[in-house]
Amino acid sequence: MLEKVKEALKKKGEELIIKIPQHIAITVDGIEQWAKENKKPLEEANKESFFIIKNVIKSQVRTKIPILTFFLLPEDTKKDTEQFTQILNAVTDFFKELINSRLINENKIKVSVLGKWYDLPDRVVESIKAIIEETKDYDFFFVNFCINYSGQEEIVDACRLIARQVKADKLDPDAINKETIKENIYTSYFVPPDLIIRNGNKKETTDLLLWDSAKAKIFFTEKLWPEFDKTILMDAINEYQK
Repeated sequence: MLEKVKEALKKKGEELIIKIPQHIAITVDGIEQWAKENKKPLEEANKESFFIIKNVIKSQVRTKIPILTFFLLPEDTKKDTEQFTQILNAVTDFFKELINSRLINENKIKVSVLGKWYDLPDRVVESIKAIIEETKDYDFFFVNFCINYSGQEEIVDACRLIARQVKADKLDPDAINKETIKENIYTSYFVPPDLIIRNGNKKETTDLLLWDSAKAKIFFTEKLWPEFDKTILMDAINEYQK
């Protein structure tokens, strides 16, 4: 799968005139804070947030960014809050909408979901399975959503898989290298992000694609997610191009 993605990127690269990141990873932070500061209901804030995600995907297509990854729901999110319930409702509605979306189908956008999303309520799991199945053969653009996800846990899971291979005598411990880890993480078939956009008021790294982000440039913006727009995206790309 990784070779197929690389070949798609190679073909797309022939069309690019300026240096465009091959993979941009974006945090989706500050939804609840924005709702409180603007005295908006969480339902409205989440609806606006997914509208923005869709607009970012449109910008992805226009600027020919091959891969986008959204860090949507960290695994350590408190599960007994109104925001958790609201975001799950919004996720479910969003994926149901995407199935029949012209944006997704006309541009052959493959949608993947990373993390332990299968531990979420059935209605969420079914909506995720449906969009994955609907777009499984698309290969022109790629959009990933990290849901119930932890970058540290991703590496732990990779180590477990490798340990099982060693235990089954399918892998020599001395043969384990960086490529072995890459082959066993959730994003094994994607090139690493070369740009991470960190939104919100925290100037710190994030638990997003930890193994793959070793050489990524990080662009910080203080904008909360409902304030995010294509201008910020282009500012990040311009900074990347310097």
